[in-house]
Amino acid sequence: MARRRLKAKLPMALMAAVALMSTMAATGSPATGSPAAGQGPDRPAIRYTEYGIPHIIASNWEGLGAGYGYAAAKDNICTLADTYLMVNAQRSRYLGAGGKASPGENQNTTTNLNSDLYFQRINDNRVVERLIDQPAPNGPEPEVKEAIRGYVQGYNRYLAETGVNDISDPACRGAAWVRPITELDVYRHAHAEIIMGSADPLLDGEVNAAPPGASAASPPAASPSPASPEETATKIRDAIAASRQQGSMGSNALAVGSQGVSAGTGTSMLLANPHFPWQGKNRMWQSQLTIPGKINVSGASLLGLPAVNIGHTDDVAWSHTVATVSPFGLFDVQVDPLHPTNYLVDGTWQQMTSQQVGVDVLNPDGSIGKVTRTLWSTRYGPITTSMQGVPLPWAVSAHAVRDANMDNLRALNTWFHLDQAKDVNDVVNTLETTEGVPFFNTVASDRKGNALYADIQATPNITDAHAQSCLTLTGQLLFNQGLRLPNVPPISIFDGKRSECDWPDDPNAVAPGLLDPHKQPRLIRPDFVGNANDSAWLANPEQPLSYPRVMGDTAAPRSLRTQELILTAQNRINGTDGLPGRGFTAESMRQLLFADNSRAADLALNATVSMCQSLPFGIILVDGNLVNVSEACPILAAWKDHTYTADSRGSWLFENYWAFLTGGQAIEKLPWRVPFDPKDPVHTPNSLDSTSSAVRDAFGRAVLALRNAGIALNAPLSDIQKITRNGEQIPIHGSIHELGVLNVVTPGMVDGKPDIVFGSSFIQQVRFTADGPPQASSVLAYSQSANPNSPHYADQTKLFSAGQWVTERFTEDQIAASPALEVKVLD
Repeated sequence: MARRRLKAKLPMALMAAVALMSTMAATGSPATGSPAAGQGPDRPAIRYTEYGIPHIIASNWEGLGAGYGYAAAKDNICTLADTYLMVNAQRSRYLGAGGKASPGENQNTTTNLNSDLYFQRINDNRVVERLIDQPAPNGPEPEVKEAIRGYVQGYNRYLAETGVNDISDPACRGAAWVRPITELDVYRHAHAEIIMGSADPLLDGEVNAAPPGASAASPPAASPSPASPEETATKIRDAIAASRQQGSMGSNALAVGSQGVSAGTGTSMLLANPHFPWQGKNRMWQSQLTIPGKINVSGASLLGLPAVNIGHTDDVAWSHTVATVSPFGLFDVQVDPLHPTNYLVDGTWQQMTSQQVGVDVLNPDGSIGKVTRTLWSTRYGPITTSMQGVPLPWAVSAHAVRDANMDNLRALNTWFHLDQAKDVNDVVNTLETTEGVPFFNTVASDRKGNALYADIQATPNITDAHAQSCLTLTGQLLFNQGLRLPNVPPISIFDGKRSECDWPDDPNAVAPGLLDPHKQPRLIRPDFVGNANDSAWLANPEQPLSYPRVMGDTAAPRSLRTQELILTAQNRINGTDGLPGRGFTAESMRQLLFADNSRAADLALNATVSMCQSLPFGIILVDGNLVNVSEACPILAAWKDHTYTADSRGSWLFENYWAFLTGGQAIEKLPWRVPFDPKDPVHTPNSLDSTSSAVRDAFGRAVLALRNAGIALNAPLSDIQKITRNGEQIPIHGSIHELGVLNVVTPGMVDGKPDIVFGSSFIQQVRFTADGPPQASSVLAYSQSANPNSPHYADQTKLFSAGQWVTERFTEDQIAASPALEVKVLD
């Protein structure tokens, strides 16, 4: 009856589409409900269900891409148009040179001018065009090209139907920079996503590099003197760590196999929890993509990439987490003091190559000017004079960059194959044969009951022996564990005077200079594997992994978030968490994330309360001021559940205290009574020293800071951590990575207003049974659309705020039964 009422409201073309869906549902696979081969529609159809989630079906790749392009543009035309403006190096032309751009993984990382110069150099060198022309696996496979061809058609169709002046999003309505796109635009966007792990820390240094006595952006000036290796290495490490805390990407992922699920509930499960930016080009967007008999995949992608990056097929589910592999390396080249654009290799002076790069710039008077710079390169790659803002002076030597992903469009092939995977062995085979994953781990589960962890990606071919032979003093400090911080990858700086120190080619690797994929870590188990952005070492503590140092550390402290993930998984599987039964159900896996428990509070709250209660007169001396903290003691003592739910009181006080106590340093550096023990890495360090002056000082500073800000010490989290969408304030639960909360939420300022900078984005929980379709729940924390006039601008954000999920519609029967069903057929 519901479907009959729906038909009465639809035009004839859409009625035909609904009738087609009913036919497909009737002829679907008995095991999964997927449409049978040969049942695709003649014209692509977009079926919208609750919360504006599009289920796109077509008979071929081009049609599938067209549906994706149309639907993505409908939701986020301004975000996409802004991205194409960036990769075509035209932000300064339309928005001015001094505006902010975010080509990397962080927010507002550089100026429009620097971003344009960086991408213009890539475009002038025809980097992307050369990659498109290569045969697979290094070039796009035929179905990738077809899907991107269709994507362009769909995007341009939406823009033509709507008109630039009638776009509903005020962010780009009537803007001259909103235009039809080409296939090259899409490939350039994909390439920009693939290289962002290198662009983020190095872009400014590359476009501002100039020989001694000259500056790329200003009149000649003396170059700063080089710092000591120790000072430079420490500054680089701290700068990268700070940038990741302030607004970078991360993720959690947990896969449980047949021995990790509760009896009778299925064969395996997956929890995907990427922590991506809530604004800009790295927003995720949810869809289902179906070509009957070829592909049926549901999940989310980085907006504008017509494939699912994180999601599930009929038989396997996967997610990615940011890995501890640096996709780039530096080469320290000795320069001729009289001719600093000459550098020494194998005893012979070589000439750097220079390149004039120019971009159009909007002047204050509205005219268009031109900015041109000379950029320099070596045999290893471009010269850079800074990394993450830390100077690398061009003086006695210079630093050149080699990027493992600069020649990588293979990631598109990787995701297209993952979208068709049947089991975790297919996943491993895809990762090995493409080596296209740019800087991510992969965690997966399949219908057969397997749980997979794999860190198989485009990794520089740096064996331990090669590193030992070629690292400079600064490189040794950055590459080895002496300056370790959680989630900061080993960075190599090699001796560029010796050509043998370049990354060697490996016959088993897909591309030159890459590490043999078979040397990269992977683990398949029937209980569980997981990752929370630490290295591969403890994907499962029962089977520690080993690998070349370039992949990350081993036998080193884990972050509190990694500890929380492992302990929660172990306790649930063993039935030692106080809940009934053993093993995961779908509900307990969802609750794992939205419990918002703080591992830091588990370890340190009691000692902190004891310290507070033992203070004479409740007084702490802070910078010569007496701070009475006695009011705070009972507040923290009453915060017994250690959670960052919306109604928790005391949690914000603890968060500020923990920030002062850690100060960006590694967790093992805090005043623990029990130090880190590599034989017990999940439970150590522990037992905070309540007599430590550092503990007292941090607590006093936190109380003082909240009082100065006018925030009550017992204020509920919902009073403080909230966002505004169309005038409505929405409380956001969760907290920062450093507190060991899995549901990472990082507050900050966006356009001068409080908002969430990055954190939990597309969250998906998938369960497989021996037969029948996969059962999944998801929520897109910031909703499908960045357009404030869209009905899907904040609808899922409110769900996320309430700790609720969307029950996925995957089969044709489930889609057709949606009471919110709307169908768009692309004639």
